[in-house]
Amino acid sequence: MAKTEKSPKGTKTKKIKDKLLLFIVPAVVVTIIILVAISSFLSKSRLEEMARNELESSITNQADNIYAWLEQNLENFSTIKASLEGMDLDETYYEEVLTTFVGSNSNAPNGVYIATQSGKVYTGRGTDLSITNPTDQQWYKEGLSRINMAYGEPYKNDEGEYVISASGILNDGSDEIKVVAADVTLGKISIIVNSGVKMKNANSFLVDRNDMMVLAHRDSSLVSTTLTGSLGRPVMDGTYNAIISSDYSTTNLGQYTVAFKEIKGTDWLLVSYIENSVILANVTQLITILLIIGVVATILIVILVSAIIGRVIKPLSYITENIHAMSSGDFTIEVKNTSNDEIGVMGQQVGKFVGLMRDMLSSINDESEKLKEESDNSDQVSRVMFDASQSQESAMVNLNQTVDQLAIAVNEIAENATTLAMVVSDTKANSDTASERMAETVEISKSGRADMEKLSVAMGEIQAANQELVASVEKVGQASEEITNIVGMISEIAEETNLLSLNASIEAARAGEAGKGFAVVASEIGGLAKHSAESAQSISDLINQVRDQIEKVVSQADASAKSIEANGELIDAAVTTFDKIFENIESTSDVIKEMIADINKVDEVSTNVAAISEEQAASADEILETSKNMVEQAQAITQSSQDVADNSHQLANTSQTLTGYVQQFKIVKEDTDYDE
Repeated sequence: MAKTEKSPKGTKTKKIKDKLLLFIVPAVVVTIIILVAISSFLSKSRLEEMARNELESSITNQADNIYAWLEQNLENFSTIKASLEGMDLDETYYEEVLTTFVGSNSNAPNGVYIATQSGKVYTGRGTDLSITNPTDQQWYKEGLSRINMAYGEPYKNDEGEYVISASGILNDGSDEIKVVAADVTLGKISIIVNSGVKMKNANSFLVDRNDMMVLAHRDSSLVSTTLTGSLGRPVMDGTYNAIISSDYSTTNLGQYTVAFKEIKGTDWLLVSYIENSVILANVTQLITILLIIGVVATILIVILVSAIIGRVIKPLSYITENIHAMSSGDFTIEVKNTSNDEIGVMGQQVGKFVGLMRDMLSSINDESEKLKEESDNSDQVSRVMFDASQSQESAMVNLNQTVDQLAIAVNEIAENATTLAMVVSDTKANSDTASERMAETVEISKSGRADMEKLSVAMGEIQAANQELVASVEKVGQASEEITNIVGMISEIAEETNLLSLNASIEAARAGEAGKGFAVVASEIGGLAKHSAESAQSISDLINQVRDQIEKVVSQADASAKSIEANGELIDAAVTTFDKIFENIESTSDVIKEMIADINKVDEVSTNVAAISEEQAASADEILETSKNMVEQAQAITQSSQDVADNSHQLANTSQTLTGYVQQFKIVKEDTDYDE
């Protein structure tokens, strides 16, 4: 029997060959049984018909033989009668003449005998006849009724035997009526009847229709039996009914097939019968032979059909093995097409599907490798961007501190400028008393000279700090440009990743049930790509804001630099002036008027310096606020860089997961050495 295979889920899978045989074998068996039944029925009908024909032929031949036998004997008796009539014998010679006929006919061993009207009986010597009162005998009475010899009714003679006598009037020319007769025993007739059956296993008996007596039968005990229709023997009872109805057609009586035939020249009916079981014995044997042939034919047909089915569906087993291999993830198989029928078309299409899946999985594997490489690059770029953003954040913190110090310095300058303006104003108001307070002026000049020197040093520091601020801002601008480039690269990677996820989703949809895992992974990759693109856009927006703030800072720094440079020049001039004042303090009395004029100029200058200092203080505050915003933006950029790094890690993990899914499928054959 064919073995069943287990599918990957553990359920038993029956082979198509078994299913086909399961339908074909019963159909063949039923067909053969029907053919055997039809053949048996036809054979039975044919054999019954042949048996009837043979039985009818046999009984016809048998009846003809009986008739010929009777006619032969009757002719012999008639010849003897004619001889006796032609001899013109005296009665004293009857015995001598009749003796010559004793034993001449084996069917009538006693020969012929003569009875006269007076009651005399003439027989040949050597006979065993014992006749008394011949005129009362049936044969004598029947003989008186006919000139030619003819058979009469059977009767029991004086010896107790049933005989049939052929008798007729003997016309010997005398005046006395004589009857010549000859006896044929029923035993002789039985021998003729029983030995004349041509059909094998058939039996016959002879019946006199007048008195329903059995004249001959194989069973001697039934000879002379009178048919009554109630003997309990189907053939005899049926024969009685047939005689009553005068229906002598061949029929079935009980378990026998019975044929009837009338014997010409007599009232006798020959009955021949045979058991149906004997007739059907050949049918039974034929049925047995047909059954044996049917069983052998069934076995041969099953073997032949099994071989043919196995040969026809053999390519399907290869396809099944290939499908099992595909379900196990092996796409290195090569589907061979060995037929040009539907199975061949199936194998060809499976081969195309395997090739398509192999190419698609190879493409997905390549794309996943590229995605992994891009994710690694993105991770590396995000790390660089994170480090750059941290550096930028640190620089912005330093810039914030520098701007804070600048604001403090500018405020101090503003305060000093205000003080200077007040001093100049007081100097102008007290110019009339300048002489008296010259000494005090000298001290103040010394203090002013020292303050101006400090102011000059502070302005130099402010100018240097402003230059550092400008350099830091420029570095921040360059870093923002680099970040912009990196963000652009991330956006491109996100777009490519989104395209890859879209392609993977399309291929997964084509793959159907097997591509559901790819669809989930592709959806996650698409989500990550979208998130990365949104994060990159957020970073780009933040960088653009930072760039705008940087441009403002640069503009303010340039303005501050110019103002600081102008203040520096003024401070240098003031220092020079204070030097001259200090050097020429003793000669100020003569040029007091000029000094007042100079004080007026100084008043104007100090007023301008105060205004400029206030503007510088306001600018310093704006720069401080901008630097704070830049610090916050730098922190946001750092956080975004960290998010990009996290997304890159997640993208790398997703790519690795996708690679793991793809690696579950075998698309490249392994080189394996086989020992020949």
